[in-house]
Amino acid sequence: MEKKRTYNVFKTILFVASFFLMSSISYSQESILKTIVIDAGHGGKDPGCHGASANEKTVCLSIALKLGKLIKAKYPEINVIYTRDKDVFIELDERANIANRNNADLFICIHANSASPSAYGAETYVLGLHRTESQQKVAERENSTIYLEDDQGEKYKDFDLTPDALIARQIQLSVFLDQSISFADKLQKEFKKIGRHDRGVKQAGFLVLYKTTMPSVLIETGFLTNPKEETFLADTSGQTKMANCMFTAFQNYKNELEGIQVIVEDNPVDSGINENQSFFEIDNDSGDVVFRVQIETSESKLSTTAEKFKGLDIFEYAQDNLYKYTVGAFINDYNSASAYKSVLRGEGFSSAFVVAFLNGERIDLEKAIKLVEK
Repeated sequence: MEKKRTYNVFKTILFVASFFLMSSISYSQESILKTIVIDAGHGGKDPGCHGASANEKTVCLSIALKLGKLIKAKYPEINVIYTRDKDVFIELDERANIANRNNADLFICIHANSASPSAYGAETYVLGLHRTESQQKVAERENSTIYLEDDQGEKYKDFDLTPDALIARQIQLSVFLDQSISFADKLQKEFKKIGRHDRGVKQAGFLVLYKTTMPSVLIETGFLTNPKEETFLADTSGQTKMANCMFTAFQNYKNELEGIQVIVEDNPVDSGINENQSFFEIDNDSGDVVFRVQIETSESKLSTTAEKFKGLDIFEYAQDNLYKYTVGAFINDYNSASAYKSVLRGEGFSSAFVVAFLNGERIDLEKAIKLVEK
């Protein structure tokens, strides 16, 4: 009885402390997200899981760098930190330490999954108790990285991931748990919009999430053991689509935290980069300005599925006896189009530039920006 009473008092104290901390966060009028840490899973001597040819460490790093570029291009004031920006091995606790030392406001850990060839889809984890054997296996696989560390995991030998310990840690970090779940939910919604199977928001005892002291998620982008998903995740266009989804979810999460009212749920183009909306889904007589990124001009007609377009969804238009090819559709949002231009240049489209359309006709870019500002 005494033990139970002590535990209840402990919960009450933590709840009260969390309430006051949450209050200070919720009512701040300043920009809340100042530092973001992006963690590309595995690396160096730790390849992670793999498919027929692709491995987890390579896929994770590519998506992580793309996401960081998108955030930095749209929000240059945000400090974007990578736990690794190349193929090196970083110990699990150091990944969390990087986030903690830099007082990160959000920790985004990117991984790929492994199971039977029939398993497919994306899922996002927050810290907590696993509810199924498969969730436990995912955590155990990702945590097994510790055995590749110099001391072969010795420093974790007394680390407590029992249900009681996880519950206590959840209570301790409850001020951040709701925010973690909110961001995770937004990620899954964006993955679903591009046709990825939604495996949901889940909980499990990941060491890297246990040791961070801010809202934190671990994203399993898909299964490299599924041939179709391996092809998608190993391809630059698939990686770009996943990074775009994460960026849009980040925008939505940031806007929600900071009380910025924007229409994002029913129109993914408004929320940022979306390669999947056809130009013909946009009302040409709406009076909206549509910004696109032009990547190619040709005297002869090209196939929109040509290899040079790297799997991107292409909109073609003709002007001055030339065929012109663009990607993206950003309604009244020049900044997102410009951010996407920077990403595309990094992907090899060195001459990418922003163009604008009004009522189906291309218009001068400066005029378009002024129209939007009005």
